[in-house]
Amino acid sequence: MRCKICGKQEIIAKELGVCADCIKQRPEEAKPFVIQAHRKSRRRFGLVEEPPKKGVECKLCVNNCRIPEGEKGYCGVRANINGRLINLAGTSKAVAEWYYDALPTNCVASWCCSALDKSYPLKNLAVFYGACTFNCLYCQNWSFKENTLFLAPKISAEELASKVDENTYCICYFGGDPTPQIAHAIKTSKLALDRKSVAICFETNGSMNKHVLKEASELSLESNGIIKFDLKAWNEELHRALTGVTNKQTLENFEYLANRGNPIVASTLLVPGYVDVSEVKKIAEFIASLDENIPYSLLAFYPHFYMRDLPTTSRKQAEECYRAAKKYLKNVRIGNVHLLS
Repeated sequence: MRCKICGKQEIIAKELGVCADCIKQRPEEAKPFVIQAHRKSRRRFGLVEEPPKKGVECKLCVNNCRIPEGEKGYCGVRANINGRLINLAGTSKAVAEWYYDALPTNCVASWCCSALDKSYPLKNLAVFYGACTFNCLYCQNWSFKENTLFLAPKISAEELASKVDENTYCICYFGGDPTPQIAHAIKTSKLALDRKSVAICFETNGSMNKHVLKEASELSLESNGIIKFDLKAWNEELHRALTGVTNKQTLENFEYLANRGNPIVASTLLVPGYVDVSEVKKIAEFIASLDENIPYSLLAFYPHFYMRDLPTTSRKQAEECYRAAKKYLKNVRIGNVHLLS
């Protein structure tokens, strides 16, 4: 497809309409196309098109929504009702689903976590949260938006914690993202740990505020769990184009955890035409500046959501990105190898 700005023939998502170079080098020209794509993708699910700016302030995540009376924040599960911020799922509930996943799982960190040598009958309690603070145009789990739209299914922290049995080795919170409902994840974790020893893990975009990140990371650290950060892009303009949101807080939070000594893993989805060697190189340099031993997973892309017209990641792209990352980091892995073309 030809870029609507520069006219070059590139790998471009039709819904976005512009190439990575123009997004990074000509951001003001690319901005209308980016905004249009994100608004369209959110309107479909009844989500506000941009973080609201007039109302009660929600400080939970990077979006810093100021939510007007009777309306919702960017995540779709926090609202201003009678001048107070509330969780639309209920005081002690969350919009979430759960299932058991036998070890070893297909977890991003399965190759470097404490469950590495564990197997059946041990299992993971996987918790899929139905809300997110980002709006990734290529989201691999975009069905969570339907959970947000209908605010269903719901589950209390007490009921979810009761799913931990004698064979549950770990709990992994993902989604969507745990961030909009992280208080529920923290409460569930504390209740679960009262039942038995279990590793607490988070798979996140890292957009939460420092206060809740600190509390969640302490639970993870104390339980021999791990926190998995999805570093989606290095260039901020590209990150905004792909996710609708800045990556500044994500990078700050990643650095914060690395400096505290929390076990962390980074991953990047290799989106054809957008997340290339130059992006991976910058991300790897950043991670290495903190600790060259931090594991880094490069994930093969499969077409989804508003970027479903893109190809899968090529083996050539994956190998080039792997070599670039290995120049800076000791532990690099290509994931979803079966998807490579």
